[in-house]
Amino acid sequence: MHAPVALWQQLLGTAAVVQAVRCGQSGSAAIDAVAPALRPGVQALAFYVWRNAGRAEALRQILASKKPPAQADALLCVALALLWQEEGAPYDGHTLVNQAVEAAKRNPQTKAQASFINACLRRFLRDRTALLEVTNKNIVAQWNHPAWWIARLQQQQPDRWQSILHESNMQAPMTLRVNQRKTTVSEYLKKLDVAGIQASHASGHAVVLAQALPVLQIPGFAEGEASVQDMAAQQAAEVLLSGVVCPPGFRILDACAAPGGKTGHLLELCDAEVLALDVDALRSQRIVQNLQRLGLHAHIQTADAGKPQTWWDGKPFDAILLDAPCSASGIVRRHPDVRWLRRESDIAQLASVQRKMLQTLWPLVKPGGRLLYCTCSIFMEEGELQAQTFLVNNTDAVLLPSPGHWFVQSGGASAQLGDNHANHDGFYFALFQKQPA
Repeated sequence: MHAPVALWQQLLGTAAVVQAVRCGQSGSAAIDAVAPALRPGVQALAFYVWRNAGRAEALRQILASKKPPAQADALLCVALALLWQEEGAPYDGHTLVNQAVEAAKRNPQTKAQASFINACLRRFLRDRTALLEVTNKNIVAQWNHPAWWIARLQQQQPDRWQSILHESNMQAPMTLRVNQRKTTVSEYLKKLDVAGIQASHASGHAVVLAQALPVLQIPGFAEGEASVQDMAAQQAAEVLLSGVVCPPGFRILDACAAPGGKTGHLLELCDAEVLALDVDALRSQRIVQNLQRLGLHAHIQTADAGKPQTWWDGKPFDAILLDAPCSASGIVRRHPDVRWLRRESDIAQLASVQRKMLQTLWPLVKPGGRLLYCTCSIFMEEGELQAQTFLVNNTDAVLLPSPGHWFVQSGGASAQLGDNHANHDGFYFALFQKQPA
C-alpha cells in the first residue's frame, strides 16, 4: 500500500513542473520526470495552473513588486492560480494556503521564503475582490494567454479572437477514431454502451467520449479497433485521399509521421505503400508500436523529411502528407503549457521551416499527384499565408477544395463541420494537386 499523497507534495511537484516550462522544457517532458505516485495529481494541477497562469502572474506582480527567487515565485504562482476563482476552485482557500506554506518549508530552495509566501497568500484572501478588480484590466490576466499571442489573434481574427481564446482554455474531450478495417462506428458505439461508457458519433470515423479514460480501459483499443485522435487531426487522411482510388502500387509519403496516428489512418482508408518518416528515433518507434496494435504495415525510417537525398529512392509519390512542425497553437486545450513555452519570434522561424519543407517535397510528387499541407496552428503565417506563398512560387500547383483554417471548437454549432457535435482542435489544411506534365 502506498501512503496517501499530501497536497503539499503535489504543490511542490507542480511548482517544479511549472518552473521547468518557464526554463523552456515541454510540459509533457517535465511531467514525465515526476515520481509515478505523484504524476497524475501533478499533471491535473499543472494543467489547471497553465490555464490560469496569466491571472496568477498578474496577481503576483501586485502582491510582490520585487520578483522572488525562481522556485518561490513558481510555488506562489501555482497557489494563486489555484486560489483566485472562488467558484470552481479545486481546494478550500485556507487549506490551500496552509499546504502551500508547508510545501515552501519542506523545500530547501524555498524554505527562506515560507513566511513571505504565507503573507502574500493571506493578503490575497483578505483583499481578493480589490485585487481581482485591478487584474481585470490586464489583458493577459483576462485571457490567460501571452500578450503577443492575444495581439496577433486580434489583428488576424478581429471578429473571433475572443471566442478562440475562450475555447482554447477549455478542456479537450477524448476523441477516438474507429478503425473501419475492424468494425463500424455503429457497432463500436454499441460496444461502448455495453461497457457502460457514454459516447457519441461526431463526424466520419470520430467518436467522442463523455469522460476521458485510460487507453487500456477503452474497449477494443488493445485490439486496434480504435485509436485516440482529435477530430481535426482525423481530417488529414480523409482530405488527402478524398475522391482517390488507390490502385496497386499507390505510394504515399507521411513526411513527419510520429507518433503515427495519421499513418495508421491512411492505411485504414486505403491499401497503399506508405513510407513514414520521422527525424527522432524514439518517436519513430511509436509509429511502429501504433501500427502493430492496428495490424497494419508501413515502411518506417528515421530520417529528416527536409533532406530527401538521405532517404528518397527517386520514385515519385502519388500523395504526400506534410503535417509540418508548427507552433502547436491549435492544440493548447490538450497542451496548455504551449502558450507559455512559445515565443513570438518562433512563428517566423517555424514558418520558414514550413516553407522550405513544402518547396523540398513538392518535386517528389508525381504529375497529377497531390500534397496535403497541414499544421495544428491557428496563426495565418503557418496556414493561409503559407499556402498563398506556395501557389505564387509553384505555378504547376493547383489548390483543390480544402478545409482551410479550423479554429478551436469546444462543442456547439460549427460552421466548419455542419453538425452540432463539433469539438476539435485548431488546424489548417491546404490540398495541392500537381498539374499533369
